[in-house]
Amino acid sequence: MNTGAAAVPGPAARALIAEDEPLLAAGLAAELAALWPELAIVARVGDGASALAQALALRPDLCFLDIRMPAMSGLDAAAALAEDWPEQVPFPLLVFVTAYDEHALAAFEHQAVDYLVKPLARQRLAACVARLRSRLAERAAGAAAASAAFDAALAQLRALAAAAPAPAAERLQLIQAQVGALVYLVPIDEVIYFEAADKYLRVVTAEREHLIRLSLRELLPRLDPQRFWQVHRGTVVQARCIRQAQREESGKLTLALHARPERLGVSRLYAHLFRGL
Repeated sequence: MNTGAAAVPGPAARALIAEDEPLLAAGLAAELAALWPELAIVARVGDGASALAQALALRPDLCFLDIRMPAMSGLDAAAALAEDWPEQVPFPLLVFVTAYDEHALAAFEHQAVDYLVKPLARQRLAACVARLRSRLAERAAGAAAASAAFDAALAQLRALAAAAPAPAAERLQLIQAQVGALVYLVPIDEVIYFEAADKYLRVVTAEREHLIRLSLRELLPRLDPQRFWQVHRGTVVQARCIRQAQREESGKLTLALHARPERLGVSRLYAHLFRGL
């Protein structure tokens, strides 16, 4: 007779589905229920902002993210999630659901992040489920594996962002900022950094701050990426205005600036820009 204690199964994996087409979301949930019965779907949302909020609140093990969603895309939601995710909690495995795009799919080569192509094929989903199960088992083996998986996911998110073609736009030379009846013409060379503020952008120079009604998404294609570096999902800084980067004891990276007293935080997604040579 076996008197040993019975093995206690680990907790069931938990997943979030973000898909703006309800029929596709329901179909994915049904297929996952058939292929992975013990998987718990903890949330189904229809936009990127809700995906970000629910993922941070519920901390699922997996996120299935439609790349094209209203306002905030799946890629943007994933990038924001990487910035805000608590460091002591394993980062969720990411699966992007997308229409075929050869530029984007090339960035999935190393498979730290997986993808599914619409319309979903059950055989492809079954292979994805098998990989996810394997990665969850590896992650459960130790913190080192979880950390390595997170670093790989960050690298792949950067590659995916770089693979997305930027719309052609004329480079910005002057910022026109209106204050009452006055319109200030701010040369782009004088801008130290831009910072998202609700529906506006703060335009910060050495002497003044201005608010303009423009989103960071609209601004970025009009900036020279060699001169202006995105360091956070809401912050773009002119590289020559950075005096130094400092890593604090908590691991957080901050930037000291020329001509401004405040420090700017750098998210984990952009920390690679400040590695010493």
